[in-house]
Amino acid sequence: MGSNSSRIGDLPKNEYLKKLSGTEFVSENDPFWNQLLSFSFPAPTSSTDLKLLEEATISVCRSLVENNPRTGNLGALIKVFLSRTKELKLSAECRNHIFIWQTNNALFIICYLLKVFICEMSEEELQLHFTYEEKSGSYSSDSEDLLEELVCCLMQLITDIPLIDITYEISVEAISTMVVFLSCQLYHKEVLRQSISHKYLMRGRCLPYTSKLVKTLLYNFIRQEKPPPPGAHVFSQQSDGGGLLYGLASGVASGLWTVFTLGGVGSKAASAPALASPLANQSLLLLLVLANLTDAADAPNPYRQAIMSFKNTQDNSPFPSSIPHAFQINFNSLYTTLCEQQTSDQATLLLYTLLHQNSNIRTYMLARTDMENLVLPILEILYHVEERNSHHVYMALIILLILTEDDGFNRSIHEVILKNITWYSERVLTEISLGSLLILVVIRTIQYNMTRTRDKYLHTNCLAALANMSAQFRSLHQYAAQRIISLFSLLSKKHNKVLEQATQSLRGSLSSNDVPLPDYAQDLNVIEEVIRMMLEIINSCLTTSLHHNPNLVYALLYKRDLFEQFRTHPSFQDIMQNIDLVITFFSSRLLQAGAELSVERVLEIIKQGIVALPKDRLKVTTGRGWTEVEGQGLPAAPSL
Repeated sequence: MGSNSSRIGDLPKNEYLKKLSGTEFVSENDPFWNQLLSFSFPAPTSSTDLKLLEEATISVCRSLVENNPRTGNLGALIKVFLSRTKELKLSAECRNHIFIWQTNNALFIICYLLKVFICEMSEEELQLHFTYEEKSGSYSSDSEDLLEELVCCLMQLITDIPLIDITYEISVEAISTMVVFLSCQLYHKEVLRQSISHKYLMRGRCLPYTSKLVKTLLYNFIRQEKPPPPGAHVFSQQSDGGGLLYGLASGVASGLWTVFTLGGVGSKAASAPALASPLANQSLLLLLVLANLTDAADAPNPYRQAIMSFKNTQDNSPFPSSIPHAFQINFNSLYTTLCEQQTSDQATLLLYTLLHQNSNIRTYMLARTDMENLVLPILEILYHVEERNSHHVYMALIILLILTEDDGFNRSIHEVILKNITWYSERVLTEISLGSLLILVVIRTIQYNMTRTRDKYLHTNCLAALANMSAQFRSLHQYAAQRIISLFSLLSKKHNKVLEQATQSLRGSLSSNDVPLPDYAQDLNVIEEVIRMMLEIINSCLTTSLHHNPNLVYALLYKRDLFEQFRTHPSFQDIMQNIDLVITFFSSRLLQAGAELSVERVLEIIKQGIVALPKDRLKVTTGRGWTEVEGQGLPAAPSL
C-alpha cells in the first residue's frame, strides 16, 4: 500500500504488505507504519470485488500466518492502532484529518486480517497470535492479551468518540470489526458457550461497557445519520455505501444472519438496497448479534439483559437493584424509527426482539394512539410475501401474534379508519378500518401459503392471530367478511377433494395390495384441524360480537350451503351449533320478508334480527387453547 492510491491488482506485489507479512520483525515505533497506513483504497461495492480482494491477498495472508509466530508483526500493528486511538478524540476536536485517516487505515488492515485468521484457524490458535511476545520466539499466557485490549478499545471508540464528518468512517469500521470478531460462530456447528467472544464480552474489562454500548448502538439506529458528502471524507471514497470494511462485515453479517433467523417460507434472497445510513445499519447488525449470543456457561448474556430492561427517558421510577446494565432511552424516537425502517428484515427482528423481551417497550407501544404507523408496514411485509425472505415473513407474523394477545389492541384497531390503501391491489379500498385490513392481509397470506409453500406452522400462526382478534371483531368491512367466508369455502373444497381421493385410494387398495398408498388420512386430519380453527373464529365473533358485525352475518347467509355438510360431522358438531342457529334464525326472517330483497333491505333485516335474537340462545363454547369470551390465542407458535 503506501502513499499512492492502491489498486486490488497491485496488492500481491506491494512492498509494504510484503514487509508486514515477511520474516523481518518491525518495531511498533518504526516509521514503516506511517508509510504503510498512508493509502487510499477504492471501496469494493459487490461480492465480485470482495472476491478479487481475497484472491489478490492470499499470498500476503498466508505469509503473515506463517511468519507472525516469529515476527509478532500483527501484534505490532495492533499496538500502533491502540496507541493512535488514545489521541483520536483530541484529533477529532482538532480536525486532524491525516491522523484519523491513518488510524482508519490501520483498523481496515486489522479487520481484514482478523477475518482471515478467524476463517483459517481455531480460536486457540487465534488467541496465540494475539498473545505473542515480540522477538522471544514463543507464546506466553502471562503476556498482555492484545485481542481483549483491541475489543475494549473498539467499544470505547464506538461509545466515546464524537460522531462528526471526519469520524463517521472510523465509527462504521469499528462497529464492522466487532461484527467480524463475533463471526467465530459461523465456523462451528455446535452452539458456542465458551468462545473468545464470551470470554471478552461477558466478563473482564469489556463488561462495564455493556449498557453504554447497547445504548450507543440504539441511538445510532434511531438517528439514521447519513455519511458525509465525498468532500468531507477522511480519504478518497469512490462509491457510496460505507467503505471497504462495511463490505467485509456485511458479508460476515449475512452469514451470521442465517444463524439466528428463521427459514421455511419459500426463501427468496432479498435485494440489497442502497443504504442511507451505513452507520445505522451496522449498529443494528452488531446489536442483534450481541443480543443473540448464547449465555455463557456461568453467566447470562449481559447485552440481552440490557435490551430486556432499558426504560423510557420519561420514566422516573428507580431501576430495581436486581437489574444489571440498565439505562434509559427516548421511546418516542425509537418507536418512530422502527415504524420507518420495517422494509429491512433486521429492523423487523429488532422490533420482534423488543416486543418479545422488553415489557417496558411492549406496554409503551400498545398504549400508542397511532398504532397504524407500526401495523401498516408489518402488513405490507405480509402482503408482499412473494418478495420477502422467509424469516422476514415469520417475524412480521409473530409480531402480529404478540400485538393481538392484547384485548385493547384488538379493540382499538377497529376504531382506526384508513383511506386509500394504495399497495392493496386486489380491490380498491377507499375506506376501511385497520382491523379489517389486518384480517384481509392475514387471509391473503393463508391463501398464498395454501397454493405455494404449504407450511403448516404459517397456517397455524395466521389463524392464531385471527383467533386472538375474533372476539373483538367490530364493524367488519363487507369485503373482509366475504374473505373470511371465501377462505372457509376454499378449505371446504379442499376437504372434499382430499376425502374423494382417500375414498378412491381405499377402493384401489382392495385390488392391489402391493402399491403403497398416499397418506390421505394425515392430509385430511390437517385440513379438518384448519377448518375447525376457522369455525372457532367465526363462532367466537358470532357469540361475542354479533351485534357489531351484520356484514359477517350477510356473508354467512349468502354462502349458507357451505356449512350444511359440517352440521352432522362428528369433528364439528359442537362448534357448528351457534353458526347453525344464526343461519337458521336469520334465514327464517329473510324468508318472512319475501323475495327480491335488495342488499340494503337484507342488511336492515339482519340488524333488526340481531336485536331480536335472545343472547342466551348462543352458547359460549371453549376452543382448544383459547376461549371466545377471553379472546385468548391458539397454542403459541414456535418462537424465533
